[in-house]
Parts: sequence; C-alpha cells; structure tokens
Amino acid sequence: MAEEQASNAAYTYIWAYRVKPDSLEGFLEYYRPDGRWVELFRRAEGYLGTELLRDRAEANRYVTIDRWSSAKAFAEFRSTFASEFEQLDRHCESFTTEERDIGTFGPVEGQGRCR
Repeated sequence: MAEEQASNAAYTYIWAYRVKPDSLEGFLEYYRPDGRWVELFRRAEGYLGTELLRDRAEANRYVTIDRWSSAKAFAEFRSTFASEFEQLDRHCESFTTEERDIGTFGPVEGQGRCR
C-alpha cells in the first residue's frame, strides 16, 4: 500500500551540470524552462514543470528540477518517449563536462508547500 501511494505522489528529480563555457548558449536552448527538453516533457501527461537554477558562486554550474504528478507518470513518459529522450540526452552530452543525478524526491507526508 505504501509503495502504491509513493508511486502516485508528486515526483521530482534533480540533476546538476557543469557547462562548458563555450557551450552555454546551446545548453540554455535545451535546458531552460521553455527549451527542447520541456518541449518533449510537455507531450506527456503528468508533467508539471521545470526549473533551471544557476549557482551564484560558480557561473558554469546549473541545476534542473523537473516535476511530475507521480513516479508512474514519469515512468510512462520514459517508456513512451524513450527514443526521443535518448536522442536528446546524447546530443546534450556535448554541452557539459559533468552531469550528476542528485536524486528523486517526493513530498514529506503531512507537509504543504512553503511560499
């Protein structure tokens, strides 16, 4: 039961990137909240939004925060759009010197969003 509830809860994943200085324009074209990745995500049910954040101390370090309605919605997206996802992912490798999966996150039970 708890596993089923977790798969139906909001699902967020976070990635960190170190962008090559000469690739910033291309990186932003793909990763900004109206970029190529979001164009693909919007084709799937359950996509809620993307944030792109830049590190204030390191100008070439970025974080993306992608939100989905549930882990199930994200899994269905990955299955349905596997080919397009892999193609974008391979292309985008050229923009960075490092990509790191920070992890997947869900809401803390009984906690609302802070504003």
